Amino acid sequence: MVLSSASGNPANSLPEFAPTAGAHPWGTLSLPASRLFGTDGIRGKAGELLTAPLALQIGYWAGQVLQTQSSMSRTIILGQDSRNSSHMLAMALSAGLTAAGLEVWNLGLCPTPTVSYLTYATEAIGGVMISASHNPPEDNGIKFFGADGTKLAAPLQTAIESALRGKCLPALDGSDRYGVMPPTKPAVNQWGQHYHRPELIQDYMAALHRPLLPQVNLTGMKVVLDLAWGAATGVAPQVFEQMGAKLICLHDYADGNRINVNCGSTHLEPLKAAVANHGADLGFAFDGDADRVMAVDASGRVVDGDYILYFWGQDLRQANQLPENLIISTVMANLGFERAWQNQGGSLVRTAVGDQYVHAEMLKLGAKLGGEQSGHILCPHYGVSGDGLLTALHLAALVQRSDTSLADLMDQSFQTYPQILKNVRVEDRERRLNWQQDDQLQQAIAHAEAEMGDQGRVLVRASGTEPVIRVMVEAASVELTEYWTENLVLAVQRFAT
Repeated sequence: MVLSSASGNPANSLPEFAPTAGAHPWGTLSLPASRLFGTDGIRGKAGELLTAPLALQIGYWAGQVLQTQSSMSRTIILGQDSRNSSHMLAMALSAGLTAAGLEVWNLGLCPTPTVSYLTYATEAIGGVMISASHNPPEDNGIKFFGADGTKLAAPLQTAIESALRGKCLPALDGSDRYGVMPPTKPAVNQWGQHYHRPELIQDYMAALHRPLLPQVNLTGMKVVLDLAWGAATGVAPQVFEQMGAKLICLHDYADGNRINVNCGSTHLEPLKAAVANHGADLGFAFDGDADRVMAVDASGRVVDGDYILYFWGQDLRQANQLPENLIISTVMANLGFERAWQNQGGSLVRTAVGDQYVHAEMLKLGAKLGGEQSGHILCPHYGVSGDGLLTALHLAALVQRSDTSLADLMDQSFQTYPQILKNVRVEDRERRLNWQQDDQLQQAIAHAEAEMGDQGRVLVRASGTEPVIRVMVEAASVELTEYWTENLVLAVQRFAT
């Protein structure tokens, strides 16, 4: 489809589309003034921000924009987590996509990385996942992937959002070839089709095993899995059992009312208790869409993304698969991890929080391992996106090959600096996203940084996925960390009121 760009406008200009009757195919939308696309797609409360009418139009405009990127395919992969609102949003989104002429392959319940992998492995034009990841049940989200299986490029997200807002977008490549301008109504007699394709999930599962079996298996290893009532409930047990592990599963069926509630990667107490009670070798907890994972060793210690990157980095380096001994992480990475890796001759580069920033830096520097403290790990040797199941399998296999335990590996690794992360709820979206404009809050942060000097660091940021401002303080002592965390949390709470 060739659409002309707005004449006479610079490439970064988004002029208002002339509002006429029927300018949007299914009526006008009431949208927030701030950007819809955050650090991980579009996310918000189902029924408030995320409604069926909005999902319908997102699907339609996404279909229009994605078709500017390929004339060869009209297929798009669709998946969802277990939230009660996911069916509603998936069906509305599919209606929009098919109205745009695309062929929707609906996988149903599956982890987010399943959509990413199948988008990459097939000739699909893109992929979309209905999930709010680790958020509570009342939230939901829409994540888009490009044809290569990675998060949809920012210019394409901008194009979709601009069309939703009734704006025309100049050519995406700087020419007149790929301009996006909303038509007055959907094209007639160019409808796509919707197909249920859950059998494709088996291809994803086979891809997880391919680098490991038959050389490595998990026979004799007792593993606890916390599946968070979410997207991994139908896949993770099969994947681990086929590797030979003896399993104990928690929260192991799809329940949209309880997804992530006091369980999963953000609530590790049930996993710790189960590992201890069953005498397990280790345990893994996934979030609602299983694109991240946190582990627990037999002693109950948390093995977060920093430790996973450290262990996997050592393993890849020994196999000569880690160029320049380089790991990419974020500003959240613990100083203890960074200094331990540097002591082994490695280097660590930090990015902003968000796997898309980690991925972009990995591409820029040619890195083969990166991720976040939260357990979102990227290793292009084995996968195209962050994948909790893939990461868990490789960590378990690493432990099995080492002929030791995860607890022993932890003993031989590093000590983290005391780090406290607090979330302060700020419901007002506009206020939350513009927190840096508040002088009093900025002064409080500057004061804390000046007082700690080189003995600590502060990170305050608005979450791109939840209605919170996150306050992180890391310092050489617990007392220093606690003191400045309390001070900064109070400063953010004053700002929020």
